[in-house]
Amino acid sequence: MAHPHSKYQDFEDLRERAVALRRAGLSRRQIRDRLHIDNNDILNRLLEGEPPPDWTKRPNAKADLRDRARELRLQGWTYDQIQVELGCSKSSISLWVRDLPKPERRDPNGQAKLAARKRWEHELAIRDAERQETKAAATRDIGDLTGRELFVAGVVLYWAEGAKDKSYSHQRRENLQFINSDPNVIRLYLRWLESLGVARERMRFRVSIHESADVTAAEAFWAELAGVSPSSFQRATLKKLNPRTNRKNTSDAYRGCLVVYVTKSADLYRRIEGSWYGIVLGADSAI
Repeated sequence: MAHPHSKYQDFEDLRERAVALRRAGLSRRQIRDRLHIDNNDILNRLLEGEPPPDWTKRPNAKADLRDRARELRLQGWTYDQIQVELGCSKSSISLWVRDLPKPERRDPNGQAKLAARKRWEHELAIRDAERQETKAAATRDIGDLTGRELFVAGVVLYWAEGAKDKSYSHQRRENLQFINSDPNVIRLYLRWLESLGVARERMRFRVSIHESADVTAAEAFWAELAGVSPSSFQRATLKKLNPRTNRKNTSDAYRGCLVVYVTKSADLYRRIEGSWYGIVLGADSAI
């Protein structure tokens, strides 16, 4: 006899799968067939609180399905293929397309491959929807950050990506210099500096980019993100291409890296370094 908690967990697991399929745009019939659920009461409980996708609740949803079925039939699709694609019953498909000419018979192996490909594409779409929902749920879980949480996040970010003082160097390098190519990373870093009271006037900006790229466009992009004028940027650092590699960096999305230097930041650097070691020690006690 199964433990009650096991039954509850099985139901919750099944509900998660049903909800993911619903949010991926599947109809009740498609979810029922995919999860092999024959009881409508159980299906109702699994989908409780989940609204139907728009295509199933539009007044002309059936007309849209009929038009799509006719379109696929004219392309030579079989009833089985149309059923897999649209999730309709064969009887409905037969009524919708019975006046159309029958498609030419195809090689059975080719038909099987086409059906398998469509099923796989459909499965990939469902998996992608599940991935996107996982990411969206994680985003919602974070919510608003407290000042302390933002400070800790910024310390970790800087210690991972920012320039650091070297104990073996004869010259101290206790100042903030940060470089990154990810706009969201730069956006968080600037927001963190702002929360620490660092004014834009104390920041120096410079683009580091391959010489084959559009420097002017890159500076305009980063200047807009930082909320400053491109004319305030220091001279860009141009990186020479290695002739032994095929890397060209000619994509329109390539903006190089933004270097952010903060003047008079020695005291802030020491605070960051001390906070970093405090985080390392605090992690032990958290576990």
